[in-house]
Amino acid sequence: MTPHTSASPALPPDEKVSAWTLIKPYWVSEERGIAWGLLVTIIVMNLLVVWINVRLNSWSRDFYNALQAKNVHDFPHLLMVFTGLAFGFIILAVYGRYLRQMLGFRWRQWLTTRYLNEWLNDSAFYRIERDRLADNPDQRISDDLQSFATTTLSLTLDLLSTVVTLVSFITILWSLAGALSISLGGMPLQIPGYMVWAAALYAVVGSLITQKVGHPLVSINYQAQKVEADFRFGLIRLRENAEQIAFYNGMETEKTNARTLFGRIRDNWWQVMKYTKRLTFVLSFYGQIAIIFPIVVASPRYFAGAFTFGVLMQISSAFGTVSDSFSWFINSYTSLVEWRATVNRLREFKRVVHSPRLKESVSPATEHGGINLHFVDSNTLTTDSLQLALPNGNPLSRIRDIAIRPGSRWLVRGPSGAGKSTLMRALAGLWPFGDGSIDAPVNARMMFIPQVSYMPIGTLKAALAYPSAADTYDDDECRDALITCHLSEYADRLQETAHWTRVLSPGEQQRFAAARVLLHKPDYLFLDEATSALDAENESRLYRLFTERLPKAAIVSVAHRESLAAFHDETLDVERSVEAVAA
Repeated sequence: MTPHTSASPALPPDEKVSAWTLIKPYWVSEERGIAWGLLVTIIVMNLLVVWINVRLNSWSRDFYNALQAKNVHDFPHLLMVFTGLAFGFIILAVYGRYLRQMLGFRWRQWLTTRYLNEWLNDSAFYRIERDRLADNPDQRISDDLQSFATTTLSLTLDLLSTVVTLVSFITILWSLAGALSISLGGMPLQIPGYMVWAAALYAVVGSLITQKVGHPLVSINYQAQKVEADFRFGLIRLRENAEQIAFYNGMETEKTNARTLFGRIRDNWWQVMKYTKRLTFVLSFYGQIAIIFPIVVASPRYFAGAFTFGVLMQISSAFGTVSDSFSWFINSYTSLVEWRATVNRLREFKRVVHSPRLKESVSPATEHGGINLHFVDSNTLTTDSLQLALPNGNPLSRIRDIAIRPGSRWLVRGPSGAGKSTLMRALAGLWPFGDGSIDAPVNARMMFIPQVSYMPIGTLKAALAYPSAADTYDDDECRDALITCHLSEYADRLQETAHWTRVLSPGEQQRFAAARVLLHKPDYLFLDEATSALDAENESRLYRLFTERLPKAAIVSVAHRESLAAFHDETLDVERSVEAVAA
């Protein structure tokens, strides 16, 4: 049903769909018990890893002191301690990653089901494509949801571990390094925990520089996903239309089109390379300096004899850990950039599927109300003052008031471009552009058969039963429908799986659609050039079949052949509006 209130506002602003809006639903859903159980288990394992790292830091002091003192007695014991800690670390790391992947996939699975429902419900997918409200929704569901779930989980858990690690090792570094005594203007000055301040300053400066250099990558990565998806979609269309392209000998044009699409990838990739090079310079410089920086900073007190070589190594290790914790933003910057781009795409998709614009198809053609489709308690489909228009508001055609009753046969005629197929879309609730109203029987089974019917990939029986499930009909019913429509050669192939659009010829596909009609037995059947690929004899035979098998069904046919008039008792002539002709 197409809503029919006044014109709706534009898409809501970005702020109304936050990242939290995307994250929260799963954690309060029916999956929340398992989700929180896995999350708590992973967090506990991460805390144990932090504890092991603290122990390893203390171990490094004892180990290097033993080496410096050539303490053969303690050396084997220290190796045994290391073996135990390392074994525990390995077990926790392996199963922590395993459980993280499990939770990430369960989240992705839940998100995929939810987004598929939102995309497919109420023909939202059709309106998105028709009005071009969002690009590549298939990519957002297949790729972006996977990236969103795994990256959100990874960043969150890593940040939590980083905070716990930072708190643990700041205490160690503060107590080990002690205070640095310096003279400032002749006045003695002590800086307590100076190594902690040095680590924080080092990380903050690095983070600010990284943000400055790498910020453009957010929008560049967003665009990269779009141009990659456009290129992939172009290649898919080429593959699916291979025969038509070969007939047209359109290979050179397709090469040009593909090169043009790939050119956008190339231009975007140069931008990625440019800013990634700059970011890599910063990250590499930061990482290399971090190797020697803590030893240089701690060396004055070491040379003053304030601590042993083992303590120096422990300080260096603790400084590295604290610096890494402070540098979480730098180390995660690439992931954060990709995550931000993914979130932006999903926010846009979310805004589209939930926006009034999608439901009401706001355009110049609907600003005065649009076509109102009502489902009423009646057995007759009627139209009242129906006017069809283009999405830009230009008038297309005026339809006289009609009443389509059970058992009636209507032939819709008119020149090409007059709006015959558009009328079919309006009757199906897929075309809101225009004015007037349509009252349709609320409980009637309606079936629309276009010139080229959709053939899902799968078993032949599933394609025949579509949109119902394959097990809705038994094999004998399916075979009878195929044989009746002169497709007997396929009667024993019901369980065969294939890309049936490529297997069946255009004429066979139209007879296959007729067999589908015989199975479903609709109350209202709408045929839009559904027999155009058939010869006159086969076309007449199918219409006789519909008359015999569906005597109580109302049939509305869009066709150009005058021979079909014999199978219809009512005629609707569709002409271009005077305004449309003048335009």
